[in-house]
Amino acid sequence: MESNIHILSINTIKDIETELSSIGVSSRGIDIMKEKLIFLVLKLENVDTRAANIIKQTMLSNGAEAAVSAATVNLSVSHTDVIIGATIKQLRQAIQRLQEQPWGLKEIAKKIEELVA
Repeated sequence: MESNIHILSINTIKDIETELSSIGVSSRGIDIMKEKLIFLVLKLENVDTRAANIIKQTMLSNGAEAAVSAATVNLSVSHTDVIIGATIKQLRQAIQRLQEQPWGLKEIAKKIEELVA
């Protein structure tokens, strides 16, 4: 029998729970894996560059990624957009750290948390 491969379009925890269940993953396994198997790309607009630098560092430390304007590193612009690529698990870990930071990061963390709830 030949194996088939296709891309799954998974957007919610419910979607991944359904897919995992359909292949016989245990309920414990589903709980462990579900937030690691949903990858999201978020765009944050008009972020203070100081905050953007912290977001970038926080995402990288969690194994995720964040793209910022090249001018963010030396603070030669006051604000930048940020594109984040992360699993739900990585975002939840980042939320905890961002909630403790200045420059509007508490509010950004709250908005990210609302998106992944």
